[in-house]
Amino acid sequence: MKGALDGLRICDFTGQLAGAGATRWLAAFGAEVIRIEDPVLEGRWDILRGNVPFKDDRRGIDLGGAFNNHNTNKLGITLNLRTDRAKEILRELIRQSDAVTENFAAGVLEKWGFGYEELKTIKPDIVYVSNCGFGHVGPYSRYKTWGPIVQALSGLTFSSALPGMPPAGWGYSYMDHTGAYYMAMAIMLALIHRQKTGEGQWVDLACTEAGLSLNGPALLDWSVNGRPMRREEGINSNRSQYIPMAPHGIYPASGEDNWIAIACRNDDEWQALSDIIGEAWCADFDDAEVRCKCQDDLDTRVEIWTREQSKFELETRLREVGVPVAAVQKPAERIERDSTTGNFGLWPTVDHTEMGEVRVDGKPVHFSETDWHLHHGAPCLGEHTEKILTELLGMTSSEVDQLREEGVI
Repeated sequence: MKGALDGLRICDFTGQLAGAGATRWLAAFGAEVIRIEDPVLEGRWDILRGNVPFKDDRRGIDLGGAFNNHNTNKLGITLNLRTDRAKEILRELIRQSDAVTENFAAGVLEKWGFGYEELKTIKPDIVYVSNCGFGHVGPYSRYKTWGPIVQALSGLTFSSALPGMPPAGWGYSYMDHTGAYYMAMAIMLALIHRQKTGEGQWVDLACTEAGLSLNGPALLDWSVNGRPMRREEGINSNRSQYIPMAPHGIYPASGEDNWIAIACRNDDEWQALSDIIGEAWCADFDDAEVRCKCQDDLDTRVEIWTREQSKFELETRLREVGVPVAAVQKPAERIERDSTTGNFGLWPTVDHTEMGEVRVDGKPVHFSETDWHLHHGAPCLGEHTEKILTELLGMTSSEVDQLREEGVI
């Protein structure tokens, strides 16, 4: 099956996940993504290279699990851009690429002599997509960020807290994922524009602004109605904030750290739940107004009952009677137990040169004619240098050997 992006070539400087996750989407759909790395630093401008998790007891620069996951299907070349010869090679690679992508701090490529103005002289219709914390304009443009910082500055950390507790954040760099999705969209939109007009452009993306957009209607609610993004102390943050519903929350289930989400939107759903509970106190809450007014009492009673229930068995029973419900799944349960992930192809196995067969993240979307396909793992450091220099740039093997001796690659 032909990939939707076959024939597209990306000269890629991205790393971590906010950038590497973007070009991973393109590579999965057939684009040729050529990842540029530094041989002197052994590729460590991406902190994930050679880092946890590991498949087995082996350790090394080519054995990091997260790096492999975020860079499947890509090619890898090393260039020592401290040398003029490496810069010449990069210029030729750019001439034969459709886009240059990076997520360094603002101004890094420009400092190396490859800012947008220089890129245009190399290839006038080049698409250049940069992704950094604050973009390249404004008073914060020179500041560096990581995912948790972006969450805090975007207001997302403030909105994530239990009543009476300080903001807790999300415990994971979700903004790296979101930044990658926005970047993938930005690359494709700029390439579509070039296809229509022949015009390249610089796309300046700011992860903090991408994070700000995730606040969604909460910002509008504050702007228009003055309601805070975080509920006042004493109000359970799992309860429905806008449309009155009760019960509406996350309740403990039997076993260690097991939980289940239950929501009743109307009297019919409450009646179905109360029939399953089968206790006399349920009749006291048959009226929706009473349930919403007395949510503390209602939640306490529901919690006492759910603590004795298996979350998956209860999930099945409530689904059968039409009550909105979901067991709160731990990662292993979602991956190994839930058949929907396997049936949707979300955990394909790829072949990595050093690690062998490794399971990686798939894509939560399928195309009937030009679907994604992940077949090989991330490139080992400089794994495809000779292939790219000889097959794409027309060098001989002896020329490549000479470049290696000179420390250019």
